[in-house]
Amino acid sequence: MGIKLGLLLIFFAILIVTGAYSHRKVNNVNDFVLGGRSIGPWMSAFAYGTTYFSAVVFVGYAGQFGWKYGISSFWIGIGNAFIGSLLAWVVLGRRTRIMTNHLSAATMPSFFSSRFNSTKLKIVASAIIFIFLIPYTASVYNGLSLLFGMAFNMPYAACLIVMAALTCIYVVLGGYVATALTDFIEGIIMLFGIILVIGSVLVGQGGFTHAIQQLSLISCETAVGQQGIFTSFFGPDPLNLLGVVILTSLGAWGMPQMVHKFYAISSEKAITTGTVVSTIFALIVAGGCYFLGGFGRLFDNPSFHDAAGGVIYDSIIPHMLSTLPDIVIGIVLMLVLSASMSTLASLVLTSSSTITLDFIKHSLFKDMSNRTTLLVLRSLIVVFIVVSVIMALFKTTFIAQLMGISWGALAGSFLGPLIYGLYWKKTTPAAVWACFVSGVGITVTNLIFGYIASPINAGALAILVGMVIVPVVSLISKKMAKEKVDAIFSCYDEQLVVSKSQSLKNNELANTGTEN
Repeated sequence: MGIKLGLLLIFFAILIVTGAYSHRKVNNVNDFVLGGRSIGPWMSAFAYGTTYFSAVVFVGYAGQFGWKYGISSFWIGIGNAFIGSLLAWVVLGRRTRIMTNHLSAATMPSFFSSRFNSTKLKIVASAIIFIFLIPYTASVYNGLSLLFGMAFNMPYAACLIVMAALTCIYVVLGGYVATALTDFIEGIIMLFGIILVIGSVLVGQGGFTHAIQQLSLISCETAVGQQGIFTSFFGPDPLNLLGVVILTSLGAWGMPQMVHKFYAISSEKAITTGTVVSTIFALIVAGGCYFLGGFGRLFDNPSFHDAAGGVIYDSIIPHMLSTLPDIVIGIVLMLVLSASMSTLASLVLTSSSTITLDFIKHSLFKDMSNRTTLLVLRSLIVVFIVVSVIMALFKTTFIAQLMGISWGALAGSFLGPLIYGLYWKKTTPAAVWACFVSGVGITVTNLIFGYIASPINAGALAILVGMVIVPVVSLISKKMAKEKVDAIFSCYDEQLVVSKSQSLKNNELANTGTEN
């Protein structure tokens, strides 16, 4: 207990000191929300990766899908690395940074407003973000509290309140600068922590080969007679596994707290480094989490089964970790805290900034001073955290399902308009409205009527439908003025001069190597 408490206090001290240090660098709203658009390559990469993965992945998703799909759940981690990270940086990174800077957009709703010349789009988008980020934030608090309850035998509510208070302190103090600095520190902890945890769990099961052999002997309830199904390439349910990959990988492209990282990039080097580092980070962290979860059935225990015999998925990973030595549990807590605090910071900052900048300031109090705006931003961070904690206290559903609801509505609403808005001049405001309606509509109606059994598959469907709706509606709806669109896309045509060390002329390349 002393070791665990000591590591925990060190971690808390680092967060508070970072928040206090960053507070001195926040002089205006741009500093608080975007860090002055001056975040370097490594910090940008780690900010993206640590925001992506939290206790939701480590406790909720790794536990639930490792149990359902076995080792094949590792495909989710691969999807997160190559679709959710690598392709996201390649497709969105540079264009998002250039166009949002050109339009002076600090948030996703302000981007939609400026790109499609509609203040109403901004107001509705900010409302969608505020409402549907709450379930995601609640799921992160839920996962953190379950682990803390396991490690310290503390009541769930007490863990929840402590985590919320800590998040509130350092985000209110330092804004985006504080989150970027802590993301870098937390990312390093996550990389080393996940490797240590996987090694410890496998050693406890007699090594990798023995663990695989034991897992291959377990039969699946839905695939009776298929020996070794949990160690097979695609597992017992490939179709539903694909739904999880789509939601958690492609869905990241439309999540405002993820895309926000591209707004703050400082240079071309940050794009290149961020692409490589975030991909490697995701492969280790996400791949490691799902790989670990794939061995969950080896730890089957009555403690994570309810009275009806159903599996309490959110208890699987905490039970697995409870079998480890105290020093490893302490490091695991640091790992999950690191992952979750960075995600929570981004969530509350994104939510409060959209409501403050895109609704209150631009719709209600247009002449609000910089100082007042910062005060409102910080106040709404507190409000958002309180609402999320209240929702988490009720624990109405599993962590994975809460995230599915949140990501389905947000990515389903925003992914299509964002990608087409960055690349295609013919994207229309009507198409954006249609995507908002379909993204929220599919998620909410499925929540009410349950026509798709899994909220995760419903979320994946909302994303794919949105990608189809935007071009279809754009082709049949009224186009924006050509002069307006050309002015927006002119940001991509600006000519830059680079040094010879960065680019060789074609004739120099042609002459290279012709003489010995």
